[in-house]
Amino acid sequence: MSVLVKDSAGARQSRRIPIRVSGSVAAGSILQPLNSSMIAIAIVGIAAQFGSSSGIAWVISGLYIATAVAAPMAGRLGTLLGARRVYLGGLAIVSLGSIVGILAPTVGWLIFARVLIGIGTATQYPNAMTMIRGYAERHRAQPRSAITTLTVCSQATVSLGPTLGGLLVGAFGWHSIMWINLPVAALSAILVTRFARVGPARGTPVGHRQLLRKLDVVGALLLLVLISSTMLFLLSLTNDPTWWLIPLWMIALAAFVRRERRAEEPFIDVRALTRNRALSATLARTLLTYSAFYCVYFGVPQWLQYSRGMSATQAGLTMLPVAAVGALTTLIASRTYARHGARRTLAVGTGALLVGGLLLASVESSTAPILVLLMVAVVLGIPNGFNNIGNQNLVSSVTSLEEVGTAIGMYRTVQYIGANFAAVVLATTSGHVIGDDGLHRTGWFIAVVGTVLLVGVLISRNMGDRRRAHAR
Repeated sequence: MSVLVKDSAGARQSRRIPIRVSGSVAAGSILQPLNSSMIAIAIVGIAAQFGSSSGIAWVISGLYIATAVAAPMAGRLGTLLGARRVYLGGLAIVSLGSIVGILAPTVGWLIFARVLIGIGTATQYPNAMTMIRGYAERHRAQPRSAITTLTVCSQATVSLGPTLGGLLVGAFGWHSIMWINLPVAALSAILVTRFARVGPARGTPVGHRQLLRKLDVVGALLLLVLISSTMLFLLSLTNDPTWWLIPLWMIALAAFVRRERRAEEPFIDVRALTRNRALSATLARTLLTYSAFYCVYFGVPQWLQYSRGMSATQAGLTMLPVAAVGALTTLIASRTYARHGARRTLAVGTGALLVGGLLLASVESSTAPILVLLMVAVVLGIPNGFNNIGNQNLVSSVTSLEEVGTAIGMYRTVQYIGANFAAVVLATTSGHVIGDDGLHRTGWFIAVVGTVLLVGVLISRNMGDRRRAHAR
């Protein structure tokens, strides 16, 4: 057995997944991060058109709730029906949601459009990861470089969203963040159809009843109730807390765990999650990371517009260093992970998050020169690449090919629970007026999260060399 593992590892080190394959499956994955972060710039114009009603908050949260629920289902569907087939179906849903958003006459229709986009964009990442892992298994190639490409497209581009959104909104209005999805989805569909023939297009043939059983629809519905009640409660904390959701959440959690422990084909294998401490720790770390992450990408652009009086275009350009540094550090982090493993990679990422939080907490941002703000933005771009590469490679290395799609779906789920938690944090730290004091409090929150994550990474026992070798 040890000889086989050694031979396989040597073969993987000598062969990489072609860029035509990794690039094609990664292309569509930029849709989710762009749609999640461009809204930070566009929301000011949306509120101006539809009014600053409570429904505006759901324009942001609707996408996150839909993505959080749909991501595990998308990974599971990809395993059953074929990853490429589900991937392309998601692109069609994104296109439909974008058209609805462009034509939306009311904020309710706009929320519906964002939900459709959230469902559609949930399919790309887990199924791209499944296709990458499938190719690596069949051709004995190392998946690390392909995961880096996927990470740059699906995660580092989050920080590009405010810049691109600022340029689009400044030139064409907020509707432009909807129609930009159409050419991206079309191009991605062409590339995946042409180059990503990396496995069976239709998955394993199953009948309708067998499909429902394998999908564990009851477990999926319980997960929907669990995630929705969690997010609804978090969103209510800043106004009138809906305390009655707590017992509903507890009942849903107990029912979900009971169901998944007994299900023949569980939607989320709770028993495996309990046994796989490395995966559980990675998901918990991801939740905290993205809570801080979205505080930056939601909070800073809005502060630049409201407090500094910048236009959408100016605010977006000020965030550009975050995007540029995030993309660069993703490439550096990939090499760091290959040479030194997850612990050092994540230590750099969490340490930079701590430093970035301290800078936000101390800079006198209303009077600081723009050069100072750009330097802070540079520091805030560093955590993105290192944390994403470290956590995503850990998820890939501690799960099997059959499990990775669902595991990555769960990774996305906790990511967007973190996004909603960030919205609550910003509403709490900013108060009724967006100003320096609120930005400083947000910075202290990010610094505390960075400290907790850094300590956790340094003392963790779930980042050994065995997993690093497997990831290669």
